[in-house]
Amino acid sequence: MSQDKIIRCITSDGAVVISAAETSNIVFKASKIHRTSPVATAALGRLLTAASIMGAQLKQKDASITLRINTENSDTGAVIAVSDSKGNVRGYVQNPNCPTEYYENGKLNVGKAVGSSGVLNVMRDYGTGEPYIGMVPLVSGEIAEDITNYFASSEQIPTVCALGVLLDKESHEVLLSGGFLLQLLPGADDSTITKIEENIGKLEPVTTMLAKGMSIKEICDAALDGFEVEVLDEMPIDYICGCSREKVERAFCMMSDEDIRASAEEKGHAEASCHFCNKIYRFSKAELEKLIEEKHKNAKEKPED
Repeated sequence: MSQDKIIRCITSDGAVVISAAETSNIVFKASKIHRTSPVATAALGRLLTAASIMGAQLKQKDASITLRINTENSDTGAVIAVSDSKGNVRGYVQNPNCPTEYYENGKLNVGKAVGSSGVLNVMRDYGTGEPYIGMVPLVSGEIAEDITNYFASSEQIPTVCALGVLLDKESHEVLLSGGFLLQLLPGADDSTITKIEENIGKLEPVTTMLAKGMSIKEICDAALDGFEVEVLDEMPIDYICGCSREKVERAFCMMSDEDIRASAEEKGHAEASCHFCNKIYRFSKAELEKLIEEKHKNAKEKPED
């Protein structure tokens, strides 16, 4: 597979902006890390793609966005995706081995697995102050429609979102994944809206276009057929987890001394695993005692307000 990437384009009149991403490698990695069932792969893959596109829209360097789908009694359970402002993502699904059902046309029934009696949470953390949190009820659980509804309801931005994950029929391995987010800006008039609606009506599914060899730039051009298109930026993206032993140590230091010691009682050592990459960090009792010492030392050195 070629390097995953994201591209952002705008019409020369500033009326329409579109971001498109190919995420085949990202979703392949996620499926291997979490050993997901076919429908869990599709659900997580779609949300990872949406998060990557939305993350790349953030202007602040250290900003991040978290998309979380919470549903009641669903097969997948919660589905989470986190992106930085460069479009690099990570994520997981609560029930990765959930059962897979199909529509009559053979396509994965993501809506059934995710469910529609829940909410989509969108949290933008700009690295300064309190994060911005938006929440909307799910429309279908198919994810693209839920993202579209989020922008229309929570941010009042007319949006078209298309997301797709194509799996091998037999091995269920990820073959292709991608998506786009098209948004109308305040300068869009009725003729622009009509033309965009016509274009979107003619578009094939994202994975079909990718399978035909279309680049993400060509997908943008097809969605913006009839408009003069300018490329704002293009960048590589990847599945990247930012966990580290130091971060786990900081998490331990937020616990009481008793809880830190208790975490090692059963096995003789403490273990912490990362939801996003499944890496396991082990701490011996001696290492935990050293952490406790450091915690108290830092507390004493910290000046009082």
